[in-house]
Amino acid sequence: MTTAELLGQDPGWLIAVKGVLVFALCVLLTLMSVWGERRIVARMQMRLGPNRVGPFGLVQALADGVKLALKEDLIPAAADKIVFVIAPIISTTACFMAFAVIPMSGPVTLFGHKTAMQLTDLPVGVLYILAIASIGVYGIVLAGWSSGSTYPLLGGLRSSAQVISYEVAMGLSLVAVFIYSGSMSTSDIVAAQQKWWFAVVLFPSFVIYAISMVGETNRAPFDLAEAEGELVGGFHTEYSSLKFALFFLAEYVNIVAVSALATTLFLGGYHALPGLGFTEQWLGGWFTIVWFFAKVIFFFFIFVWLRGTLPRMRYDQFMAFGWKILIPVSLFWIMVVATLRVMSLNGASKVTVLAFASLVVLIVLGINIAFDAAKKRSRVLPEDNFAPPTFAVPQIPGSRNEQLEEPRG
Repeated sequence: MTTAELLGQDPGWLIAVKGVLVFALCVLLTLMSVWGERRIVARMQMRLGPNRVGPFGLVQALADGVKLALKEDLIPAAADKIVFVIAPIISTTACFMAFAVIPMSGPVTLFGHKTAMQLTDLPVGVLYILAIASIGVYGIVLAGWSSGSTYPLLGGLRSSAQVISYEVAMGLSLVAVFIYSGSMSTSDIVAAQQKWWFAVVLFPSFVIYAISMVGETNRAPFDLAEAEGELVGGFHTEYSSLKFALFFLAEYVNIVAVSALATTLFLGGYHALPGLGFTEQWLGGWFTIVWFFAKVIFFFFIFVWLRGTLPRMRYDQFMAFGWKILIPVSLFWIMVVATLRVMSLNGASKVTVLAFASLVVLIVLGINIAFDAAKKRSRVLPEDNFAPPTFAVPQIPGSRNEQLEEPRG
């Protein structure tokens, strides 16, 4: 029985229960993510991190949420009040909706019904997630526009350009996954990775997606929509209390969502690591959810690692990297994958496929070497045209040099 048929037998009350469980998991992961990020960054900077509120500081994130809830809720006089209130709700709702098609476990038994920890299985599940992610940016743009202030408006404009740029690269990186799995359903893509994970078979797509998901979530070093040194706080400068908490929640839920999608598309989803497939039957199949969230936590650690080590990019560098590098590389990789797939489906020998792949690698290396050589030549100035800069040094009135000068005439 396929996952779609299994989920189609779920009664309404069971779907509601699974929805509540998914929501609770996302909120709990957000609280633990805030605590984990502070502890990891503290270790990187040789500090302790939160260690007072609860054991090991575990209640620190909850305490921050209570503090935000008790703060005064202000709305600027120049703001569009209705849009100002709706904007954080849009961002938060879109993040949670992405989990509707994410398969978190294999077949399990819940309250006597055989099901899977997935709300629904759409034939175009991945496109649904990309559409929901596109809607999420409306919350940021509307927040910046409705605040009636300059810095939030600039942050909202930056975020819209950033998300559009990196969503194009993200969508192109997934085309190779669709070609190899033959489906856009998340459960079918997971089933297609039982032998080889797509992170191995489609490694360039995996790298492009990993870079794009950092830009998609406005995280360092791509957090240009809320750059403190340039835009004070970015699009949420004028927000406080629970409205700011919703943006804070949306950011971390979005991190978990793109990490869950990366796990589903490239790391085999809820399947165990190679050689540990026997563990998938533990606890009646519920142990698969442990493997799923272990992979999600791995991606979250990468997010924190990047934040703790890399400086923020300049905006022009960031946009040029997306449009001039990621998107052209994605298009070239799609053509290579499509050619290899057609050759393998038409019965081409492994030697032919390997020869074609080797030719592609040699072409890429040749282009890279030629590009580096041209770049070095453009930096070197011809010696004949080189002249050291000259600076006019004015005389200081009353200085010793001026006094030593012979009188004219």
